[in-house]
Amino acid sequence: MFTDTHLDAFRRDGCAVITDFISPEQVATLRQRIDELLRSFDPENHPLTTFATGQSQQRQPDMHIGDEYFFESADKTSFFLEEGAIDSSSGRLTVDAPRAINKIGHGLHLTERVFSQLTHSAQVKDIARKLEYKDPRVLQSMVICKQPGIGGAVPWHQDSTFLFTQPLSACGFWLALEDCTLDNGCLEYIPGSHLTTPVTRRFVRKQDNSGTEMVSIAPDDAEMKDVSGNGLPIEVAAGSLVLIHGQVLHRSSHNYSAKSRWIYTFHIVEGAAEYDQRNWLQMPAGAELTKL
Repeated sequence: MFTDTHLDAFRRDGCAVITDFISPEQVATLRQRIDELLRSFDPENHPLTTFATGQSQQRQPDMHIGDEYFFESADKTSFFLEEGAIDSSSGRLTVDAPRAINKIGHGLHLTERVFSQLTHSAQVKDIARKLEYKDPRVLQSMVICKQPGIGGAVPWHQDSTFLFTQPLSACGFWLALEDCTLDNGCLEYIPGSHLTTPVTRRFVRKQDNSGTEMVSIAPDDAEMKDVSGNGLPIEVAAGSLVLIHGQVLHRSSHNYSAKSRWIYTFHIVEGAAEYDQRNWLQMPAGAELTKL
């Protein structure tokens, strides 16, 4: 249940944790479906598209492969691989296929019944209403596996950089399907950073659709917040929901442990806000972002 205490924490800190948001039985149902999806993955009929959000992408911002498979994932069940799961010289997988998957997305709220039911549940709608969304739209729904040993780090970022609207309106719903700890790469965040750190970049499609790039939208005199230090870890049990403000700085570390860190996440934006064609994630021609 989303209480006034949760709402106050979200407004003050930029994150709020709702424990026992779903039951152990619901967790088991979602995990069973994820296991089925992982086992269905066939690397022989896949472009082996990786998801790069770590230090390598900071060195080479367009490393995130900008192919049709990636660009057309908004309404599909697509598989994206861990960087560490592919041998750089041979291009072959270095681990069993199910363990190679970084994430499954970005349209699970449209393609998968159990994820659609959760996304459109009365509990989620109640939260959106209390956050004062008038016409919430769902996008970028995905499972992130954070695989044992190779689950890549995600550097400090703000979700509104990747899901940009005018005015800014993104909010992330991040649901733990396993216990999430520092050992297996739980979320970390900087409390209150949504109030002090402007969004100064956008992750967009290149004009020729040949890939993606990070572009500056900062005024020349903008001051960037120093995020070289440590954040506050959010260690949560399976079934917990973490709400993430679109402007709060957050990250997760590499998973060097022997345990995975499965989560389901999706985002909402305000339907009345402008979601333009520069955003990397686009619905097919003629289709709107999904109403919550």
